[in-house]
Amino acid sequence: MTAETIKIAGIPRPVSRVALGTWAIGGSMWGGTDEPASIATIQSAIDRGINLIDTAPVYGFGRSEEIIGKALHGARRDKAMIATKLGLRWDDGKVTRDASPVRIRQEVEDSLRRLQTDHIDLYQVHWPDGGVPLEETAAELEKLRHEGKILSIGVSNFSTHQMDCFRKAAPLASVQPPYNLFERDIDDDVLPYADSHGLAVLAYGSLCRGLLSGRIGVDTVFEGDDLRRNDPKFKSPRRAHYVDAVRALDAWARHKHGKSVLALAVRWVLDRGPTIALWGARRPDQLEAVCEVFNWRLEPDEMREIDAIVMRHVADPVGPEFMAPPERKAA
Repeated sequence: MTAETIKIAGIPRPVSRVALGTWAIGGSMWGGTDEPASIATIQSAIDRGINLIDTAPVYGFGRSEEIIGKALHGARRDKAMIATKLGLRWDDGKVTRDASPVRIRQEVEDSLRRLQTDHIDLYQVHWPDGGVPLEETAAELEKLRHEGKILSIGVSNFSTHQMDCFRKAAPLASVQPPYNLFERDIDDDVLPYADSHGLAVLAYGSLCRGLLSGRIGVDTVFEGDDLRRNDPKFKSPRRAHYVDAVRALDAWARHKHGKSVLALAVRWVLDRGPTIALWGARRPDQLEAVCEVFNWRLEPDEMREIDAIVMRHVADPVGPEFMAPPERKAA
C-alpha cells in the first residue's frame, strides 16, 4: 500500500495523511488497555506505511506514550514521526489545563523519557490555557525547538484568533481540531485559515468515536469508563438518528465507489483540505481497511449528495464539546 503524504513544516520527511491515533491505546476512558496488542498495532501501522503516530501524556496518564516508546524502540523509531502534546495536567485523575513555561519544561522531559526518544517531531498544545498568555506558551516552545528537543510546533482545539496570537511568538506548523462527517465546525474558520497559512490539519475523531466505522448499532453497550457513555451522540434518541445516517452513507459509498462507510468517512476528511485523518486503533486488524482509503477521491457533486444524506437523517446535530477539559481564567 502506498499511503498519501503531506508536508508538515519543520519535519524533514513527508508524513502519511492517515495517522495512528492512540487515545484508546492509553486505556483511560476507553475501557482499559492491552499492551501486547497495542504494540502490535503500532508496529503494524508502520509496516502499512502510516508513519505519523499521534499521542498525548493524558492518554492513559502516560500509558500511551510508554507503549509507543516500547513499540518504536530501536530501528522502528527512524521510520516513525511522533506527534505528542502538552498543557494538560492530572491530579487523582482530574484533568486541568496548564501550558505555563514551567509545566512545559517538565512535560517535555517526561514525554521524551516515556517515548524513549531524544526528540519529538511535532509538539502540540493540547488545549488553549486561559491561565497563561498564549505568547508565553509559544515562546517556551520556540526555545525547545531551537534546543532540538522538538522539531515542529502545533496546537489543538485553538480558534483562529488564538492561533494569530500564538504565531506572534513562534512558527506554527499544524492545528488539530475535531473533524468528521458529523462534526464540521471548522469548515467556516479553522480549515480555511490553515489552508491560507500553510498549516497541516490533523483531524481527530475522523470516525466520530467509532460511529462512522459502521460497527455501532443502537443496542451497542459501552462498559466502564468508556467516554461514549457520556457522549450525547450515543444517547437516545440521537443515537438512532446517527446510526441511520451511517447505514445510508454506507449504502451510498458501496453503490458509488464499492467502499465501506469507514473508508468514505476518512476519504471525506482527506478531500476537504490540507488534512491528515487520525485513525484510532487498538488491534492490528482494525487497520486492515486503511488500504481502502487511498487512490480515489470524492467529487464536488458527491460531497453535496453526502451532505444531503446527513441532513436528512440528523435533524438535531450535536458537537464534541463534552470532551473539553475545564478552562482556567487569566491570572
